[in-house]
Amino acid sequence: MNDEGRVLAGRYRVGALIGRGGMSDVHVGSDTRLGRQVAIKLLKPQLATDPAFRMRFRQEAQSAARMAHPTIVRVFDAGEETVIDASGQEVQLPFIVMEFVEGRLLKDIIHDGPLEASAAVRVIDGVLTALEYSHRAGVVHRDIKPGNIMITTSGQVKVMDFGIARAVSDSSTTVAQTTAILGTASYFSPEQAKGEVVDARSDLYSTGVVLFEMLTGRPPFRGDTPVAVAYQHVSERPVKPSVINPKISPALDSVVLHALAKSRDERYQTAAEFRADVDTAASGVVPVHREPDQATMLFGAPTASLSSSELALRQLAEDETMTRTQRRPPAIWIWSGIIGVIVIVIAVMYWAFNLQPTSELPSNVKEIPVLTGSTYEEAVEQLQELGLPATPVEQPDDTVPSGQVIGTDPPAHEKVDSGTAVTVYVSTGKQAVAVPDLRNKTLEQAKADLTAIGLVPGAETRESSPTVPADTVLGTTPESGASAPVGSTVDFRVSSGMVTLTDVTGQTLAAATSFLAAENLQLTAVPKPDGSCKAAPGSPVTQQSLAPGDVPQHSKVELTYCAG
Repeated sequence: MNDEGRVLAGRYRVGALIGRGGMSDVHVGSDTRLGRQVAIKLLKPQLATDPAFRMRFRQEAQSAARMAHPTIVRVFDAGEETVIDASGQEVQLPFIVMEFVEGRLLKDIIHDGPLEASAAVRVIDGVLTALEYSHRAGVVHRDIKPGNIMITTSGQVKVMDFGIARAVSDSSTTVAQTTAILGTASYFSPEQAKGEVVDARSDLYSTGVVLFEMLTGRPPFRGDTPVAVAYQHVSERPVKPSVINPKISPALDSVVLHALAKSRDERYQTAAEFRADVDTAASGVVPVHREPDQATMLFGAPTASLSSSELALRQLAEDETMTRTQRRPPAIWIWSGIIGVIVIVIAVMYWAFNLQPTSELPSNVKEIPVLTGSTYEEAVEQLQELGLPATPVEQPDDTVPSGQVIGTDPPAHEKVDSGTAVTVYVSTGKQAVAVPDLRNKTLEQAKADLTAIGLVPGAETRESSPTVPADTVLGTTPESGASAPVGSTVDFRVSSGMVTLTDVTGQTLAAATSFLAAENLQLTAVPKPDGSCKAAPGSPVTQQSLAPGDVPQHSKVELTYCAG
């Protein structure tokens, strides 16, 4: 099923294929309403057969669309389109419209060989910055790998496909299905390989795998099947990167191995902690990894930071040889305090649930109105009432009439500060093109030339011509060079390959011969004497071999005259 040229949701035109993955194809595309270039990810149709996936996919795409950060590829829109496949069956085609980024995938860069340590550190810093932002927003990526990391032409790191892995894994009934969809298991965390619930620390493990691969040129575990690789993630310790690439420093060895700890409690707990150690290792200093005790895991405060009074209390609690001189508080007071806290929490929850939301915006915040279909003057009037200056941008549109608003940037319903400039996209109607010169081209070639520039071949009128071959274009309506809207019809005047012969009997032989040889006929006269009748002055023509009417070009006409 060829998707190029398809229009999704009435506005996104699918262009050339620029990438192919295990669960999707990526095309360059255009947003015809806002006139911007986008990337369109078309998920495999077999994913859309599961209603649970479609629901999860929409939810996760909405979550991803709310994230706006320089290190994350923006998601603009998502949905599904009903299309007809090669067998004539209706199938659902899920799609995602994303920010178009010019650059190279990290997996293609690694394919050229290991990165320098400084370059690997810069890339992993960008990935961890993106993860720190997404984890604070409550979004776990679940599929960090070089194929989801883009390096732009300016060297900026962009992470993509947030939320999509979650939609796939939450909707797949088996680990095998999930693995088949997501492709290689080389970047699975141990808890993913075991089918356990994952959290942000799973992303950090996968990031450690990516760092290992950037430094060495290959992932830490390899096998003949995804199951074999997943087993190694669960049970085998990775080698130090320096064993494969001796240029790697002991500091980076330490960071990678700590990130690849099997237990999620023993590896990095946050992206910020991971990034801080990477930066420390980049300066040549080996980071110090302290084992978290229970108090640290619960309260996040190491023992070294406790005050002397707190240390004394801890010692009192742990030393059984010391005798308490003060009685414990009565149990009734403890339970009274607990009940009081519960009552307060319930009261706060009741107040929160019954709090009436307000639809009023602050005075300095304005909501962009829906201006689609209005004229530019009407749009400016509405925006001026809100204190928002307008800037027009004209662009052709196949569906919106000329002079009407296509859309705005920022889009309708978005809330902006007062005084924010709003770009108003105004339709100039269908795009106009010049009718090409199709004279002396075959009808088939002329139709192909018209279709290629967006015009529609129309009616065909056959005309006589003494020289132009049959089915060759004599002219068009509109004429060549005229401007015509894309999608409009162009009619043809086409040679029939015939000329119109009149009755020349009764004319002298010389006059009939001259008439047939004229520019508008270009026929050949063949005199034929008739000895059965008496000759007359001027040899008038008594018969002609071809009847009056349309005859083929360059025909021979026998002219009979009396010669007895």
